[in-house]
Amino acid sequence: MNQSLIVFFFIITFPFYAQTKIKDTITRRATITYNQNGNSVNFKPETPPLIPIAGAPKPSYSYLWELGDGHFSKEAEPKHTYKNKGTYTARLTVTNNYDNGKPPATRPKKVVVNDISDTTFQDIASIVNQDGLSIQKNCDPIPEQEMQVIVSYQNLENYVTNGKLYLFYNEKEFKNNNFDLEEVRPYANERIVQENNLVSVDDINNSNRYVASNETLVFTKKYREPSNETDLDSTLIKAKNSYKNVSVLEIDDHNPGETRNVFFSFKTTPEMIKDTSATITMRSIYVPNRSFKNHKIKNLEMEIVTSHDPNKMGSNGSFMNYRFVRYKRVKFKTRFQNNGEGPARKIQLETDIPDMFDKKTLKIEGMYPECPICPKGETPTISCLDTIVRNTQIFFVFRNIYLPGSNQKNVKEIDSTKGFVKYSMKFNEDFHKIKTKSRTAIIFDKNEPIITNYATTRFTPGISIGAKAGYNIYSNLENAKSYFVGATISPFKSYRYYVQAEFLNSFTSYDDATTFTEKLNQDSGAVQLNRITTSFENKNINWEIPVLFRYNISTYFGVGAGAQININVSEKQTQNIETKVYEGNSEKLLLRTDYSTVTTTNSFPELKSGLLFDFTAGFSRIGPSFGARYVLNFDNNFNYYQLYAIWKF
Repeated sequence: MNQSLIVFFFIITFPFYAQTKIKDTITRRATITYNQNGNSVNFKPETPPLIPIAGAPKPSYSYLWELGDGHFSKEAEPKHTYKNKGTYTARLTVTNNYDNGKPPATRPKKVVVNDISDTTFQDIASIVNQDGLSIQKNCDPIPEQEMQVIVSYQNLENYVTNGKLYLFYNEKEFKNNNFDLEEVRPYANERIVQENNLVSVDDINNSNRYVASNETLVFTKKYREPSNETDLDSTLIKAKNSYKNVSVLEIDDHNPGETRNVFFSFKTTPEMIKDTSATITMRSIYVPNRSFKNHKIKNLEMEIVTSHDPNKMGSNGSFMNYRFVRYKRVKFKTRFQNNGEGPARKIQLETDIPDMFDKKTLKIEGMYPECPICPKGETPTISCLDTIVRNTQIFFVFRNIYLPGSNQKNVKEIDSTKGFVKYSMKFNEDFHKIKTKSRTAIIFDKNEPIITNYATTRFTPGISIGAKAGYNIYSNLENAKSYFVGATISPFKSYRYYVQAEFLNSFTSYDDATTFTEKLNQDSGAVQLNRITTSFENKNINWEIPVLFRYNISTYFGVGAGAQININVSEKQTQNIETKVYEGNSEKLLLRTDYSTVTTTNSFPELKSGLLFDFTAGFSRIGPSFGARYVLNFDNNFNYYQLYAIWKF
């Protein structure tokens, strides 16, 4: 082959090979190891080296040990004492923080206990919040990765109960599923059950009746998360309306004060929403006694992430309906972790606040470390949270606190090094339907700031239906009259750019006439002059389907341009022929006048197409406005102006 041809082929094909992304098929693995002395076991992980991210804090691993008997630990090297003889399956989930690779995969490992030499074993710890229900996760979700969810429930009654546990997931507000449930692992003989409809317990005498019919649906109240609820029907209806999937377990022989853990393994789907600041939830409902309607409710909030970064910001305002957010509180949450070798005594969160939010409506929803709000105008001497409002920011400052560092000596519980601030705000009086972005600079004591991801808020497009009526002006048609009515559809109250489609039904009439003269020679030699006048009366019914791209210049003015199809669905033409016969070559002597009428109809659709240019004045985003439009049809003599009024709802 010619050498120059080879070089040309290489130059053409090389970019395609260079741009081909090689899929990473290398799987990092972590191994479970342990030292055993009778029923006492010391676990230790063997993990691959971490891959630092340039500019990020020092990478680290966090751990979730599932010990095979219902206990779990988040320590790096836990020690556990088994209560009974038997074979247990230990599992380990490793999360890589600030790491540039995938989480290491692990394999379960069997632990065989043949001798009870240590009797200092402990039962599962009571739930700290004393509500009898908690739900937690090992990490925030990343698309196509596995995550673990632990639901803990405690019998706070003074008798043995038979209850029920629900875990709802995959919120309906998202088109695609975010999670696939891969496995449920109970350790106290809980039974996984399938329920066809909505679950209820309204028959005390028959505790096996758990499926409610459609007739039992009651009015649902606004959801809140109390410590104890009694209206189980409403709670389950609300959950069913909010989530697509549910896992249900029946609980038997639950002793007073006993705490149990259930482990759920989820795989996040490739279709998981890609908004890395979106907040998604799961909801757990615990019914201590299946014969009664008392129950507990807990929500688990998670931010979708692209990497496991303990310092992040999220919002529940990812998909808001603009029609109903006027008095809605949008919640934000900033999480942080002290990765230092010592405790942090002051933590400052410098958070951007978009213009559309009213900073005067700031409300602290929660925090950790928990402490009171600092008194204004005083130098705080106690642990407190100070809020400083600036022009475009709000500073949240933890003062006089103690937050241990993850690399601090003798710190084993990694969760103790983490904190958060959760707050909410309302919108300003005049806010537009636009996307916002905000992030936080986190400063531990006098260290360099750590910048979080962007938390975004955005609105769903919504639908705005409009009513439209007006008059068409055909300057090239004689005695033309054209009226129309129709409807429009567009996104609700778009700020600047949007697409609008319309359907218009117009009624058009116009006239046309032609006259010509002819001479006829009679057999007798005489000459007659005929003047024939033909007039046309046209009545049409047209369907106009415009699609245009619009731009709101301001609240009161808008412009647009697009294309439209004009379908002539019905046409009626009346042809009136008047023939005047004169004697001789002139019109001096009228002999007679003849009349004839011919009416024709055409029901075969006739298609026209063209371009349009549009201007509106009034309320351009919602409400009434007036408009003018010029339609440039590709057919001759059919260009026209359109004057109209429109009201968008």
